[in-house]
Amino acid sequence: MSHAFSPGHQALDVDLRNAVPADADDVAHLLAELGYPCDLADASERVSAILANDRQALVLARRNGAVCGLMALDFMYYLPLGTTTCRVTALVVTTSAQGMGIGRHLLKEAERRARAGGAARIELTSGAQRTEAHAFYQACGYSGSSVRFVKALGSA
Repeated sequence: MSHAFSPGHQALDVDLRNAVPADADDVAHLLAELGYPCDLADASERVSAILANDRQALVLARRNGAVCGLMALDFMYYLPLGTTTCRVTALVVTTSAQGMGIGRHLLKEAERRARAGGAARIELTSGAQRTEAHAFYQACGYSGSSVRFVKALGSA
């Protein structure tokens, strides 16, 4: 499905709030939509890990009472620039809610929180195969700036 990413598009009737432990089922559902399936116990552990870290945030978007989006943030010190960077580590909107401005609303909230947290910049990564997401990020003012290399370390 293709969506237009007009800069003025605003989500209507969307509430954003910090996740709580009871949101684990919604988090599991949204992570599965993003391509990272996990069970309820796993999602509960992940939510708890974020809530226990004051340098991270997990935000849920609700529309008409139903959770329809998720965003996770991580604030880190970035040595090369000598400042704090905010990284969006997860961003997903349910398929049925895409194209309504919810992702844009979540990114604006990420930018607001980044500024409030003293970050000099905000960044995100996106899989090479997610070309539609790339177009969305570019329409929101983000630009490609680096290549990321990953190596799985396996079990310790």
